[in-house]
Amino acid sequence: MNRRPYVRKMSTFWWLGQGRYTFYMIRELTCLFIGAYVVVVLVGLFRLSQGVAAYEQFLSMLQGPLAITFHLLALLFTLFHMATWFDLAPRAMPVQLGEKPVSATVIIIAHYVVWIVVSAVILFAAGV
Repeated sequence: MNRRPYVRKMSTFWWLGQGRYTFYMIRELTCLFIGAYVVVVLVGLFRLSQGVAAYEQFLSMLQGPLAITFHLLALLFTLFHMATWFDLAPRAMPVQLGEKPVSATVIIIAHYVVWIVVSAVILFAAGV
């Protein structure tokens, strides 16, 4: 006797049924923009290795409205991704000092402080 396994029908948009699934999928979709931005940076580095003229052409391409819109979207999605990861960090890597666990709020604030300090150092090194 051949038995066929039960296969539950699932809609393509199953994740819209609950808020937490929707939030999770939006967070995962932000990775696509972050990955695309990494590709843009790698192309820029490649063009830089080809010489000044190639890099200048690359920079002029980035001044168009489509490129600026993409960069703004990538920035917003990166900030969203970062904020959701910082909020998730206490559950992903709980810290315990002695007998007591470190408060989730302290871990989240520490992440933001390190982010601000590293950003300030990078801006200072870049001369901004």
